[in-house]
Amino acid sequence: MFAGEHGLQGDPRLKAISDAIRVVPHFPKSVCGFLFLSGIMFQDITTLLLDHKAYKDTLDIFVDRYRDMGISVVAGVEARGFLFGPSIALAIGAKFVPLSKPSKLPVFEYLGEVISEEYVLEYGNDCLEMHVGAVKHGERAIIIDDLVATGGTLSAAIRLLERVGAEVVECACVIGLPEFKGQFRLNGKPLYILVEPRQ
Repeated sequence: MFAGEHGLQGDPRLKAISDAIRVVPHFPKSVCGFLFLSGIMFQDITTLLLDHKAYKDTLDIFVDRYRDMGISVVAGVEARGFLFGPSIALAIGAKFVPLSKPSKLPVFEYLGEVISEEYVLEYGNDCLEMHVGAVKHGERAIIIDDLVATGGTLSAAIRLLERVGAEVVECACVIGLPEFKGQFRLNGKPLYILVEPRQ
């Protein structure tokens, strides 16, 4: 569900958040890596991070939504979910759990292994990993990322958390493609989106 259609109709913060996101046409491009995604209008949130008020408004909207929901885990999807998740977790009194790309999580004594979940992207396959023991059975979790395009990454994140017995309460994104307008669920889980992509 889009925030502007459910509870935040006419909220000027949503327009400010949208306006703070820069659009970069035809990105990413790659020469050696064969990745050419012509026509993509990349939603660059780095400019949102540079706008103190818009960034704070983004975090405040999420914090206000999740503060009283009994959330004990905020799981952030690498990499841009890491920019929002820790601040939200801190503000609502939850722990932050990174869901990382393969081989990015250190393996050490008390969190000695990881579990992984593969998923399909528009241009290939990828995988998310999480430390075993980072999330306990029965903990209530939200998943945060910057953008939902196809839902593949968030679906993998849901499966990963549910494999360890977490209750995924909702997925949250700053930006959601218009295809998700009117869609309130992803893999049976509520989906909360602040703004649509800019063109």
